[in-house]
Amino acid sequence: MTQFPDLYEFLPQLLAGMVVNFEIAFIALVIGLALGGLLCLLSLSGGVFKVIVAALVGVMRAAPTFVVMFFLLNAIPSGTAITIGELSIGLAPSPLMAVALSLVPYSASYVVDNGIEAVMQLRRGSMLGALLFLPNITRAFFVLVMSSSTGAAIGVTEGISVILRATAPMTSLADKMVLFAIGILCFGLTLQAGFFLMRVLQRRLGRRAVPVS
Repeated sequence: MTQFPDLYEFLPQLLAGMVVNFEIAFIALVIGLALGGLLCLLSLSGGVFKVIVAALVGVMRAAPTFVVMFFLLNAIPSGTAITIGELSIGLAPSPLMAVALSLVPYSASYVVDNGIEAVMQLRRGSMLGALLFLPNITRAFFVLVMSSSTGAAIGVTEGISVILRATAPMTSLADKMVLFAIGILCFGLTLQAGFFLMRVLQRRLGRRAVPVS
């Protein structure tokens, strides 16, 4: 019977894996903010740009994360690089970057959907209404954290992959369930704390944005 892993070793590995989840989500959100912000401005300019952005955002919303991830990982052969003098720049994304980039379509489309409303609020003179963009983006960030677990499929050492690696040699279903429960608890507590703070911020901003009669 496979011995249950030492929790003093397993928990630090799990927490380190969760840090990778947050790193992937942060990269996806930053790129999504840049791309989504540009698309938002193009959409607000009206005309043909609005139509193009609407079509592009529709495609990004429908893009399957797994498909995008494996495409990015295999589109450019590993080791492909551009050499400039003594400087070599790798073109193939690392597995971690492939996961982050695969989440950009969701991130950018979310930014467009909420960014347009934020700009409209600013144009109406409602700064607090525009600031509601912040809790919405915070919500998107935590969704990205949860979605980053797809990295386990391509060998990225994030939280879920740490759990899967620890349970793989175990023969006891009960022991496996204990480890999965620990993972759910760690992810659940972290994400619920984030969602709670986001809801508090959203309620406070919402109350201030609504004029008192």
